[in-house]
Amino acid sequence: MSYEKVMQVQSRVIIGLKQTLKAMKNGEISEVFIADDADQHMTQKVSSLAKELDIPCHYVDSKEKLGAACGIEVGASTVAIKHG
Repeated sequence: MSYEKVMQVQSRVIIGLKQTLKAMKNGEISEVFIADDADQHMTQKVSSLAKELDIPCHYVDSKEKLGAACGIEVGASTVAIKHG
């Protein structure tokens, strides 16, 4: 599952909408994870840019679990993984 993948690459994750969008525009990202329970209006920007830039975009069910997979104690609506 996607949460395990995020946990395995914690040192290369970028957490949050603004940071994810910036890193995507800079060409630093290999894939993106979006929580289904996050505000769709906000996450739409990330999914649209991912499609435009041909970056794989994965959906997970919970922003709380996504945040926990990143090692933080709050939810994360979007998480990006930097190129390895």
